[in-house]
Amino acid sequence: GTPGREGKGVGGGRDRSGPGQHRCLSSLPPPPGTWSSQVSRLCYRDLYRLSITDPDRFWGSAATDRLRWVKPFHRVQDCELSSGRISWFLGGKLNVSVNCLDVHVETHPDRVALIWERDEPGTEVKVTYRELLETTCRLANTLKDHGIQKGDRVAIYMPVSPLAVAAMLACTRIGAVHTVVFAGFSSDALAGRIQDAHCKAVITCNQAVRGGRVLDLKPTVDAALTSCPTVRHVFVSQRTEKPVVMGPLDVPLEESAVCPAEPLDSEDLLFLLYTSGSTGKPKGIVHTQAGYLLYSSLTHQFVFDHQDGDVFGCVADVGWITGHSYVVYGPLCNGATTVLFESTPVYPNPGRYWETVQRLGITQFYGAPTALRLLQKYDDHWVKTYDRSTLRTLGSVGEPINHEAWHWFHTVVGDGRCPLVDTWWQTETGGICIAPRPADEGSPILPAMAMRPFFGIQPVLMGEKGFLMEGQPVPGNSVGGALCISQPWPGMARSIYGDHQRFVDAYFKPFPGCYFSGDGAFRSEDGFYQITGRMDDVINVSGHRLGTAEIEDALDAHPAVPEAAVVGIPHDIKGEVPFAFVVLKDDLGGDTHSMVEQLRHLVTTKIAKYAVPEHFLVVRRLPKTRSGKIMRRILRKVAMETTADLGDVSTLDDPSVVMEIIEAHELYRKQTKLQEKK
Repeated sequence: GTPGREGKGVGGGRDRSGPGQHRCLSSLPPPPGTWSSQVSRLCYRDLYRLSITDPDRFWGSAATDRLRWVKPFHRVQDCELSSGRISWFLGGKLNVSVNCLDVHVETHPDRVALIWERDEPGTEVKVTYRELLETTCRLANTLKDHGIQKGDRVAIYMPVSPLAVAAMLACTRIGAVHTVVFAGFSSDALAGRIQDAHCKAVITCNQAVRGGRVLDLKPTVDAALTSCPTVRHVFVSQRTEKPVVMGPLDVPLEESAVCPAEPLDSEDLLFLLYTSGSTGKPKGIVHTQAGYLLYSSLTHQFVFDHQDGDVFGCVADVGWITGHSYVVYGPLCNGATTVLFESTPVYPNPGRYWETVQRLGITQFYGAPTALRLLQKYDDHWVKTYDRSTLRTLGSVGEPINHEAWHWFHTVVGDGRCPLVDTWWQTETGGICIAPRPADEGSPILPAMAMRPFFGIQPVLMGEKGFLMEGQPVPGNSVGGALCISQPWPGMARSIYGDHQRFVDAYFKPFPGCYFSGDGAFRSEDGFYQITGRMDDVINVSGHRLGTAEIEDALDAHPAVPEAAVVGIPHDIKGEVPFAFVVLKDDLGGDTHSMVEQLRHLVTTKIAKYAVPEHFLVVRRLPKTRSGKIMRRILRKVAMETTADLGDVSTLDDPSVVMEIIEAHELYRKQTKLQEKK
């Protein structure tokens, strides 16, 4: 018969051990069906070992137990990493929106699915599973009535809102492929993504509201569509009361609230998500149905210790993979209540996150180190004013978190009582791959370390260029190397849309038989993993290999430095030298010379004299993408004085920061020349 979803799979039940505690998985009740009581009683270490030694048994039983299938799969996987062939749950058919909505409406229709934390505090809107299903069906019918069919690509250009979530789920219901574009990208950036995906429709709003500002979205879409001939319709909703000028392609969103779900093959496309590549040309990462949903669901439950009744607070935008996996698909598949955060960390004041935690009763808070470092600049009373006692787990995502931000987050925000999971994963991995939880009872969490691989993830450190073991696994502990994963897992990307060879070349060719993450990592004496940063952020100073993240961590340790970015630039004698861009706190006054001397001493003390940056440039802010990542290639061009061609800057949150930094560098260069003459 068709597998049901009576249990929760892979260890099944909920952890009831109280705030901040994680029990050994051996005490979890056995799931129904295929898992023997012997397997279900394994602790984390043994369950992890099973997921590596018998992945078909592990993932097959998890998929059978956790997901509702229209037609059961007949084979768990068919994967060959060297050629980029990745298929999971072959022959199976299901529908993602059914697994995220209908199954919960059947059992608890009035449970809150979404809490829309709108821009103005205290104006939140709660949406039940029944209401979300009805909205999803209305949207799905609107799409179908205008010719959108299975396999058609649909661009979603919307702010964080219940309607954006419903738009994603409406596409999944009828088998259309969504590509969510962050509602802040320029018309050129939007057009490029629509063109690459050959989108047939766009779903948007008249305006967006964020941080007290109103942003026009519909005019941006109109400008983009002048170069997008594949788009047949634009579906428009109203976020604000401002009337929208409707054109010949535009359609209001209204329809019937019942829409049958399309049965889809496990490997049918679910969504495309565009991410920046080393070439500067965005690449459309392909994720498919069953494997992605299973993996996001499983990681959401076990990494964050999700329990019934929790309010899960991931503050990412739905335009990024974090929003896909841990605002929408993972939580909704698990029947959770998930928060949609429309505002900014500092609107209307720097206490916004923590006031929201208090008002909504958030139990898990998942955010980016960039935002945490921003909030660190302000007095701790902005945190301590608010009751955060509902918090049970804290999470960090997007980049390696530095020690200072980790300790502030853990001790000030979490009062030292909440486990802090520093999660490592990527758009391409679909979900969290390395994190401190799950773990056996009593296992430690070490600051600023991702630590443990998730079920089914087998990390391998490979020797890099110039290593004695170049291209080979680096054995033992207290070693570093290129972070690879040697075994496929269900959540991994399947391709780059329209260019599978690029996918193979980027992720599987560098180290044949492995997925190459592009990141470096260090395996500690105890066998835990620490992410050291992108491989292209490794510099070689006089034969010494240095991760720029390591230098940045040292600079960030200074209480006056909320953040810093380091790039490598050529040097006639040393090969390369570090160039540091440093942001200082506002209340320091004008004496930057003594501050730079303190930073030189700090790096010497924490790493070595050879690691001290050759140049320090104090700037007001750093160039960041809208997802909060520092765009180091721009900093490298500024440092090397090659700013004539900056490449694509459409992903920057505020492009004006580039000119600020160029002007600061010009002044720095003139001052340096004057000092040399003296």
